[in-house]
Amino acid sequence: MVKFGLQFKATLENVTNVRPLGDDFRWFLKLKCGNCGEIPDKWQYITLVESVPVKGGRGSASMVQRCKLCSRENSIDILGDTIKAYNADDSESFKTMVQFECRGLEPVDFQPQAGFAAEGAESGTLFPEINLQEKDWTDYDEKVRESVGIYEVTHQFIKC
Repeated sequence: MVKFGLQFKATLENVTNVRPLGDDFRWFLKLKCGNCGEIPDKWQYITLVESVPVKGGRGSASMVQRCKLCSRENSIDILGDTIKAYNADDSESFKTMVQFECRGLEPVDFQPQAGFAAEGAESGTLFPEINLQEKDWTDYDEKVRESVGIYEVTHQFIKC
């Protein structure tokens, strides 16, 4: 079992505390089979609220799947206590946002989508419906009369 960290990087404008909102947040990933190297074309998502038993009574995982090419059963689990917010101080640098425990799989790509939240850096205004699929997001903070935004979203995976 190997742990991989998803590192998030963005330029923040007048916002902080960018984070996935709720245990039902969908982490959209592309996963590579560690046995044969197959990477399916489709995006797959995992959430904290979903738990599937692992074959052989070895506990449970966020997702268990059988590789279409080699038929090996693999699993991935979200380590919920590793989920961290991306703050104004982290702007323009990589920070590990979440870790995944993988058995036979390796995450190779991440697609941010809807379900992120952030707060106004000065005002504390909550922005609960942020979609980062376009890698950019903008809004306006009425309390401080300033534009807010998350720009140039990128990521990388590291072994932990």
